[in-house]
Amino acid sequence: MNIESIQKKSGIVGRSDAVKQVLEMVAQVAPTDISVLITGESGTGKEMVAKAIHQTSKRSHEPLVTVNCGAIPEGIIESELFGHKKGAYTDAREDRKGYFESANKGTIFLDEIGETPLETQVKLLRVLESGEFMPVGASKTKRTDVRVVAATNKNLADLVSKGLFRQDLYYRLKTVTILSPALGNRVEDISLLVERFALEFTRNNDMMYRGFMPEAIRALKKHSWHGNVRELKNFVES
Repeated sequence: MNIESIQKKSGIVGRSDAVKQVLEMVAQVAPTDISVLITGESGTGKEMVAKAIHQTSKRSHEPLVTVNCGAIPEGIIESELFGHKKGAYTDAREDRKGYFESANKGTIFLDEIGETPLETQVKLLRVLESGEFMPVGASKTKRTDVRVVAATNKNLADLVSKGLFRQDLYYRLKTVTILSPALGNRVEDISLLVERFALEFTRNNDMMYRGFMPEAIRALKKHSWHGNVRELKNFVES
């Protein structure tokens, strides 16, 4: 699939070289089953890149399961990822499928992978290498056929050096790395993004939209967007 059709399908906005580079990488890796690590600051749209990879892959008709690793408490993350058997702990009243089993034949997107506890990382490495996992409280392993896409706004190499992230898992994930660019590195896309966000918001709220004045766009281009595309979107809506 060419980058124009990927862009149309995924809704990734931009004509900058930085965005073209992302789309070219997506076009190259999507048809394979290789794991992908998406890096970049918070608010740059890493989840959209993950969706583009899934939509362009041979798994596109199967589920894309998104997991925010940073939002799951440490005590239950393994049960959420790998499921559990009835009676595995006090509240486990029945067998429960985890995200890896639910994503079978499809793609699992592990957002904020840098937040996962070290013990869980061992199990993630196993499922990446062999497709095998063990639900909490089970005595038999299960198999799943998933494509893993992970994302982080942290420097994983730095976490490895501090002993907070497993080196073997880091090497396994970073085979293909896609950098989701900061808004400051794609300033020429700001007018396109503003137009998209304004049209979406006014259409959804039955509001009249007359566009932004050229001087307003110039001011937006000069501003430093620390929250990246997410901050720009919130600003346009407000």
